[in-house]
Amino acid sequence: MDLGLGGKRAVVTGSTAGIGLAIAEALLREGARVVVNGRTAARVREAERALRARVPGGEVAGVAADLGTAEGCDALIAAAPDCDVLVNNVGIFAARPFAEIGDGEWARMLEVNLLSGVRLSRHHLPRMLSRNEGRILFISSESALQIPAEMIHYGVSKTSQLGLSRGLAELTRGTAVTVNAILAGPTRSEGVGDFVEGLARQQGKPAAEVERDFFREARPSSLLQRFATPEEVAALVAFVASPRAAAVNGAALRVDGGVVRAIV
Repeated sequence: MDLGLGGKRAVVTGSTAGIGLAIAEALLREGARVVVNGRTAARVREAERALRARVPGGEVAGVAADLGTAEGCDALIAAAPDCDVLVNNVGIFAARPFAEIGDGEWARMLEVNLLSGVRLSRHHLPRMLSRNEGRILFISSESALQIPAEMIHYGVSKTSQLGLSRGLAELTRGTAVTVNAILAGPTRSEGVGDFVEGLARQQGKPAAEVERDFFREARPSSLLQRFATPEEVAALVAFVASPRAAAVNGAALRVDGGVVRAIV
């Protein structure tokens, strides 16, 4: 299916690895012109090289900027002032007992996971509305609905993304602009893969066994019973970013492997 993304300008934040890189690749394969982003120039250059190798002829550019700061967001906006698709994917997570999470950690979590999307959307949404065309997506998490006790600050930041996404969608009434959130479940991103491999070495077990234990003990409600791949998440994002998804607006769409049991 041609998603109709040929020639569209897309900005994907936090896209040097994992879900973000997979989203950038999916959009490139559909003919979009993609700007990738990461904190360091080296990582951004490596992502550009990887994408050009995977999608020969794809039009990709990179911007190194820390989107956990206002200055970093300003730098990305200056480098890519207009886009048709904004994917607010950048995010951080950390397991930490609630009583040990200081104000600084709370602030950093919210700056990266929430305020980056606020700042970029504040710039791009009015421009999309003036053109009567555009897509804004927030890559949230099943943790937005089922707050993990081991990283409450992360879950709160993801719940906040849902509120922001729905609120911005209300501003698009009667237009061809949409704002949606994607609730990814446990996904084998770069960080998760390293975490599983590290646990496997510590416990003297195969990584596959560690993964089975994780879903049996930590995510027993999962129907998939494995980590999703970044590409599986990216496939949904590409559709929602496309003109084909014109009637999808203000939604929180799950690609969580069935972890969330609630029907609504």
